Amino acid sequence: MDHFARLGLPAALDLEPATLDRAYFALQRQWHPDRFANRSAEERARASTEAAALNDAYRTLKDPLSRAVYFSAMKGVELPGDGKTIDDPDLLMEAMEAREALHEARTVEAIDRLAAAARDDMKTSLAGLGGLFLQDDRPAIRKALLRLRYLDKFAEEARARRMNLERSRA
Repeated sequence: MDHFARLGLPAALDLEPATLDRAYFALQRQWHPDRFANRSAEERARASTEAAALNDAYRTLKDPLSRAVYFSAMKGVELPGDGKTIDDPDLLMEAMEAREALHEARTVEAIDRLAAAARDDMKTSLAGLGGLFLQDDRPAIRKALLRLRYLDKFAEEARARRMNLERSRA
């Protein structure tokens, strides 16, 4: 059973967070292992398995990028498994230039500007994915998702760089 079906939701890129939360918490209450403490070992095992599967589904669908990657896999779009491989020369150049700018950033403000630009770019790119799916443009979906993974990783690197800079100045 796919994550969307497990939570009783339609398979879609756009999910209302409150709807996802309601579906998850209702099912989590139903399958919480504590409710099965006095039941047979088989029922306890099933509850534990269901609760773990619900947690996995929720964690995947809660994050827009994880949801997009999962949804694309359901639609047959293959991505490199390691999440780090960049096989697009333009994206590789963009990533190298951004990392160089991050490395050269000497102030928290400069780092924050780079991180904000990456987050804004992620929002725009995520918003454009729906159209690519409607067109069933798998190469473009793959390219967009690889770029989104890069932007997400870059935002993490910017947070780490910011923390290191703050620590070194404290």
